[in-house]
Formats: sequence, structure tokens, C-alpha cells
Amino acid sequence: MLLPVKYVFIHHGAIGSCYTKASCTRMVKGYQNYHMANNGWSDIGYSFVVGEDGNVYEARGWDAVGAHTNGYNDVGLGICVIGNFENRKPNEAALNAIKQLIACGFHNGKLSPVYSLLGHRDVRSTSCPGLSFYNLIQKWPHYNVNHLKEMGS
Repeated sequence: MLLPVKYVFIHHGAIGSCYTKASCTRMVKGYQNYHMANNGWSDIGYSFVVGEDGNVYEARGWDAVGAHTNGYNDVGLGICVIGNFENRKPNEAALNAIKQLIACGFHNGKLSPVYSLLGHRDVRSTSCPGLSFYNLIQKWPHYNVNHLKEMGS
């Protein structure tokens, strides 16, 4: 992983939801099992997973290259929120957890001061992270799809 990274990619799990630590832990374990068994990966593909219980679950973490956004895994973090956000936004607990996670990465030198926040769909033909969630993140600080061109990626 090339630190500090210049991208944060927002994903959604597209299925299921969780609102308690127990249910979110089960969902994260399910993601991990699926990614390892079906994709043959060494671990879950995302850097972090966020539940609507307000917790952040470390997947590959800050320093390991993920398997979340093809072509950008070594220069970006992948944050997946558990749930389908095509027709609704994540709850405040999840949104606050994402913002705190990003702030932590920035303050600890894991994110470049000029990092860009993007939806998975900004670099791949997908509906991820869901239309409602995507419309929301476009209003967040650091959302900058033009940064892809500026940085020559």
C-alpha cells in the first residue's frame, strides 16, 4: 500500500442490514467467508466495514492492499457499509462512523491531505454504493471525481 493513500472509495454490501454489534459481526464474518471461499482472497476485500450499529470493523485495515476497487487498491481505501442503499441512506450511526474513520486516517497520516472521496461507481460500471448513498456522498467534503483525471489515474 502506498501511504498516504489518495482515494477513499465508498461501497455498500447491497444485501442485508445490521443494527446490533452481534448482527453486524455476523455480517462481516459472512463477507469474509464469501471473499475467501468464492474469490480465493486471503481475507475480506475491503479495508473497513461499517455497520448501522455505529461500529467500524477492521478488514484489511490501513496498511494492507485491498481487493475492493480494481485498479485503485494500492492507492485507496475501501469502506463498505453493510446494507443496500439504493433507496435509502445509511443511518446516522453509520454515517458518523465513516466520518470518524476518515478523520482518524487523515490525522494519522494514512490519507493524503488532498485525498478524494469517491463512490465505487465513479471508477467501475456498478450501482455501488447505491443511488441514495451516492447522492449523499457527492455533497461531502473531498468528494471530487475530477481528482481521478488530475492525479493521472
